Amino acid sequence: MYLAAGRSGPATGPTSATSPASPASPVPERRSTRVTSTVVTLGAVSLVTDISSEMVTAVLPLYLVLQLGLNPLQFGFLDGLSNGVTALVRLAGGHLADRRGRHKLVAGSGYALSALCKLGLLLGGGSTGALSATLAADRVGKGIRTAPRDALITLSCDERDLGRAFGVHRAMDTTGALLGPLLAFALLWLTVDAYDAVFMVSFCFALFGVLLLYAFVPGPQPSTSPTPRPPRMRAVLRLAAVPAFRRLLTTATLLGLVSVGDGFLYLVLQKRLELDPAYFPLLPLGSAAVYLLLAVPIGRAADRKGRRTPYLLGHLGLLGAYLALSCPLPQWPLTIAVVALLGTYYAATDGVLMALGGPSIPVEQRGAGLALLQSGQAVGRLLASILFGAVWTLWSMQTALTLAAVALTVTLFIARFLLTARPTPTPTPTPTES
Repeated sequence: MYLAAGRSGPATGPTSATSPASPASPVPERRSTRVTSTVVTLGAVSLVTDISSEMVTAVLPLYLVLQLGLNPLQFGFLDGLSNGVTALVRLAGGHLADRRGRHKLVAGSGYALSALCKLGLLLGGGSTGALSATLAADRVGKGIRTAPRDALITLSCDERDLGRAFGVHRAMDTTGALLGPLLAFALLWLTVDAYDAVFMVSFCFALFGVLLLYAFVPGPQPSTSPTPRPPRMRAVLRLAAVPAFRRLLTTATLLGLVSVGDGFLYLVLQKRLELDPAYFPLLPLGSAAVYLLLAVPIGRAADRKGRRTPYLLGHLGLLGAYLALSCPLPQWPLTIAVVALLGTYYAATDGVLMALGGPSIPVEQRGAGLALLQSGQAVGRLLASILFGAVWTLWSMQTALTLAAVALTVTLFIARFLLTARPTPTPTPTPTES
């Protein structure tokens, strides 16, 4: 892992008193490529928080479908709700952080709300309505925090290092995703399927993540330059009129529309293998391990070679998972193929999308602009989960997988022409947008 070294930049030091009169030979300036302390600290916060959230995520499909008896359409609605409801608040959270210049405070409020929702799962019992409200509130918290947090990352390092920075952050985040299911599995084994114990321990980790954020993530730095007026919401929405950003937003939304959530895919895998429910929380571990191994190398490669190609090729991993689940493969080869392909898909698309979008958004609109990009993707995934669950319920699991694979193939072909290979310039805001 990379060591934190504050803001990347040229090293400065004292100059000799006898040197001003003598001409200095030009020395090539070496740019620091170590990630900043802000990135590492936010990565630690995400690590702890992801232990909490993945403890719940790992057992939730099993809890809802096997314990509460929900059908695939009902699960698809809840899964889509958990992704899609964030679209309603991401833009508001990012815009509020930009207007107030308080990205850390807004992100912290989102982390705190998600932590409280873990207690809501304890109190909700078996009520589908209570669970829906709790999951919606948890996703609201995630929606509030994600854009300000990603904006803090983009504002804390050089644009040339964004792929590496997001790769390091997502790798630390995924370490939590790796540990969360393991802890959930251990608790369910020790307590004989006591889901309440999982929810309580999850709350404790989430609370620790909030404390870590407020204690160690640097706050806003005072600026000596005149502060521009904060952008209005309509100025943020006008980002969609910028050709480069519009193409990326359209691409992310279309690809989200054909991206079935991994919770659904793990349910398909469990049914295909007739896997013992006690081992279900272990399925995300393989994907998290692959993500952890590939996130930083893919981020560095994207910085050097361009971010468009890894982002598009990464979706071939999701397509491969659809096809593998559709084929009559033996148990272990199928399991290894699905978890490896899903891990590769997330490693090549998650942070790379934010690194793609960051340079195309003005600094003073960075939080809201990234939120707009994430919202389009979230709306697409909301519809994808509901449609996949509906096709599964009305026809069959195999039909749902086949249609998802065909739709993703067509969308990737379209996305190849939507995203240009040229570098994305940062638009200059007009005075009326400030």
